[in-house]
Amino acid sequence: MEGFRISVGAGSASAVLFALSALSGSAYGETPDISGTYWANEYRAKIQIVGGGDLPLTSAGEEAYEKNIAGLKDGSIIDIARRYCVPDGLPRALATPYPFQIFQAPPGQITIIHELNHQIRVIAMDQPMPSEKELTTLPYYNGHSVGHFEGDILVIETAGFNEKTFVDATGAPHTDEMRTVERIRRISPTELEDVITIHDPKYYSRDWQARFVYRLRNDVWLEDYVCGEQHRDLSSVAGVRGP
Repeated sequence: MEGFRISVGAGSASAVLFALSALSGSAYGETPDISGTYWANEYRAKIQIVGGGDLPLTSAGEEAYEKNIAGLKDGSIIDIARRYCVPDGLPRALATPYPFQIFQAPPGQITIIHELNHQIRVIAMDQPMPSEKELTTLPYYNGHSVGHFEGDILVIETAGFNEKTFVDATGAPHTDEMRTVERIRRISPTELEDVITIHDPKYYSRDWQARFVYRLRNDVWLEDYVCGEQHRDLSSVAGVRGP
């Protein structure tokens, strides 16, 4: 286009190139590239709701939450994700203070590997959700996930959870009927956003959302994680308690 020019300073050049790349990918139907290693800048044990406020618990949800809090305090309930290194489940896995890596291969699949507890989430792309029978008879800690792209946004639907996990590190509950929808996208050349919607009408009076932002850290390699052994230094992650 003759006469068309973009004038930007050096500091914003990468952002402009990122925006143009995203527009070009959408225009030509290319799959957006969200692969890489990411790491949160902060950690919060209690999940934060988009818009603020407390979890919209039903009376059954409040009863389950109070039972979990009391049980974790007196030892009658065990946080098995920390005791036995089983997967955290959603959305707790998204609040990890450890890095994770996204792989967009092989075709038709996206794999997310978390350093914490060596969790592996496999998202089947452009596939239907497994049948209710399969979801009921073979529940996973992190559920069964299917995904598709809407422009530059990766949409992940997950169902078929077991009831062995918490919504967050404080013991917030969920049922095996919980369903989640994540909308993941690059919001800058170096940042990834994941907005998750929780649907669990037995324990929550309405659907609610939580938002997580991670920084691209391709300078970081995932390390071994073994229960009971010392792990990587997390002092750079705000909100993580010291040893």
